[in-house]
Amino acid sequence: MSDMRPSVLIACNKSVRNTYLSTVELQRLEVFADWSWFACEGGGIYEAQEDLEQSAALVERLDGVDALVVCHGAPRLNAAMMDKKQGLKIVGELEGDRFAARIDLDAAWQHGIRVVDTTNGSSYPVAEWALALILISLKQAGAHFRRIIAGQTGRDANLVAKMSGVLKGKRVGLIGCGHMGRRLIKLLEPFENEIWVYDPYLPREMAEVVGFVQTTLDNVLSQCDVVICLAPLTPATEGMLAAREFGLLRSGAVFVNVSRGKVVDSQALIDRLKKGDIAAGIEAFDPEPFPPDSEILQLENAFLSPHFGAITGDEGRPEFFGLMVDELARFFQGHETWYDLTPRSQANRQGDQPL
Repeated sequence: MSDMRPSVLIACNKSVRNTYLSTVELQRLEVFADWSWFACEGGGIYEAQEDLEQSAALVERLDGVDALVVCHGAPRLNAAMMDKKQGLKIVGELEGDRFAARIDLDAAWQHGIRVVDTTNGSSYPVAEWALALILISLKQAGAHFRRIIAGQTGRDANLVAKMSGVLKGKRVGLIGCGHMGRRLIKLLEPFENEIWVYDPYLPREMAEVVGFVQTTLDNVLSQCDVVICLAPLTPATEGMLAAREFGLLRSGAVFVNVSRGKVVDSQALIDRLKKGDIAAGIEAFDPEPFPPDSEILQLENAFLSPHFGAITGDEGRPEFFGLMVDELARFFQGHETWYDLTPRSQANRQGDQPL
């Protein structure tokens, strides 16, 4: 291994190794760095391994390592481990639902270690599904499909009357505008929409740069033809959309949720849908999966999907690792990284400011 090339260690379980680390992306990494795999056992999306033996083994493997990438199965990188390995320059989290469970962030910042995550890789396919749910809901397609599979195959005039027209030119409101929201805005460009956004965490200049109106939650709910919930689940956002908020939706509006089910008061959503004057596309619901006896399964103006928007098929999950390779390339070429975890970003994700 040349001293001139950075060394990258990837700590994850076998499942991540086989489904996230695609051959194409590993070949891109090999252009500028040497890499190796630290095999871990078990592990899920949200938690770090609490195995002292495995943590000790990881510390040994960190000799001479410039960059550590962690994912499912990796032990938590804590202050004691960083004290022993002063040469570590950057740590990346592939997927952790943006809460960095496998990294002691305070310790990393104190040690001057750059920390990035690319769990936003799931944002891109979900943004596509959000667009699909908008189009489905505008056409009341779920209700039409229910009639067809029930044997009523002709077009129903009453359902046609409830359809909300085309997407082109409509005012679209986003609740939350992180990576997924900004991707969705790009996908909406051909439809020439007026985009309104509620997200108090955004820098003010982003509205001009991306091209949207930054406004209040009440304005988004009451004045937009289409409302999409993309807010992360935090203590501040749990139950954020309840009876009062759904009461603000205008007749004929479309509501789409591709964030987390607990951001929405499920009964309040059901009650609003039962009035029959709006349509919804629901990718995330509380509880999950949909209870088989839930009223929402019987509402023809609700199109439901089983929280599968992030799944891209047989090719695995290369988006996460591809973005990480981009970040490592930027870092080792002396450029600024894009997906830094900072005290401000972490406070936002944990809901330390009201959303």
